[in-house]
Amino acid sequence: MIVGSEELYGETKDSLSRIQKFDAALLPRELELGSRLNFNDAVEPAQQLIDLYNRLSVTALQDFPDNILTPVRDNANNLFKLFSQILDFDPGQQDPNGIRNKFIKQVEGAYQPSFQALHPYISYSLHRSADFQRLDSEARSTLQSIEDKANNISENLSKHEENAKAALDEIRRVAAEEGVTKQAAHFNAEYEHHKAEADRWQGYAVKLAIGLGVFAVVSLFIHKIPFFNPENTYDAIQLSISKVLIFSVIAYMLFLSSKNFLNHKHNAIVNKHRQNALMTHTALVEASGDEGVRDAVLLQAANCIFSPQATGYTQAGESEASNQKSMIEILSRPIAQGVRDVNK
Repeated sequence: MIVGSEELYGETKDSLSRIQKFDAALLPRELELGSRLNFNDAVEPAQQLIDLYNRLSVTALQDFPDNILTPVRDNANNLFKLFSQILDFDPGQQDPNGIRNKFIKQVEGAYQPSFQALHPYISYSLHRSADFQRLDSEARSTLQSIEDKANNISENLSKHEENAKAALDEIRRVAAEEGVTKQAAHFNAEYEHHKAEADRWQGYAVKLAIGLGVFAVVSLFIHKIPFFNPENTYDAIQLSISKVLIFSVIAYMLFLSSKNFLNHKHNAIVNKHRQNALMTHTALVEASGDEGVRDAVLLQAANCIFSPQATGYTQAGESEASNQKSMIEILSRPIAQGVRDVNK
């Protein structure tokens, strides 16, 4: 709120601001006036005057009545007029050296009357600038604003933290699934290999079975062919032995092909089962909140993957006692932990 008239306040404010912003380095004009007529001697006292006026706050003018604003304005205008005369100094005029010296003396002598005129107002300006109650109020307001902004930032960070945590969990889940899928690919490759081998040996077995059947039918009538017709007992024995040997070899090859087909089919199924176990055990572990159940699921998955399986070439008589013992140990962990907690 302005105490004095608004028009006079505006004039005083402009005059004071003009002096405060004046650059004393413009006064010397050495390039134009040379070393004899320049105003280097006026720079220091002019800067002292400018510093004096800078101590009077423009904000304090709002509290001054008209009878105070008028001398402040007039003093500022007079000083600026003196600076303007130095800036407009013409070295070609009559007695330039005397006029130069007069201007310098006026600048040097302007400090004392300016100080006498302004020092009460400068004191008030400094007191107003150091209004501790106002500063405390502004500080409290600023602090509250900072706290509000900090709370908003904290809330935003909390929301972003939750989003980041959810994104991180999702990334970990996808990475885990990707890792499991990558490892399961090894079992899938074995499954494809054994499946292809099983199909190949199945083809051999079918062809040998057909060949064995054809040979069995042909052998019923082979003795009627003149070339193979036995003429005596020795030829009959030789023909019979040949039939038995050929039949045995074909039958053995049929048996071997069937055995290989069944073995590769068995191994294909085992590796497919291992792949499925590896792909599904993560979901089972995450679905359970009990540590013992998680260990049990993990043990079963590891047992399915790493335990030796029957190959089909040998008798499958392995004992599962060790696996059952491990299952009992794992399932008993939660009970033992609960007992220890109760004892504590």
